[in-house]
Amino acid sequence: MKIKKDDKVIVLTGKDKGKTGTVTKALPKDNKVVVSGVNVLKVHQKPRKSGEKGQIIDKTMPINVSNVKKVEKK
Repeated sequence: MKIKKDDKVIVLTGKDKGKTGTVTKALPKDNKVVVSGVNVLKVHQKPRKSGEKGQIIDKTMPINVSNVKKVEKK
């Protein structure tokens, strides 16, 4: 896998096509990367303690490395 952490990438396919961001985490065994601001899902979290309310959290999910391309610095 040629894409590593802190590389600038652009998304080639999917709902976030054309967006750019930096790689925050690389998962070489799964052939995936986590890009900041791309592939964000809303996850519902149950309350942990009594009296606490549940909440909706934005979670960045991994994207396949074949769907991103490294952006060259000029």
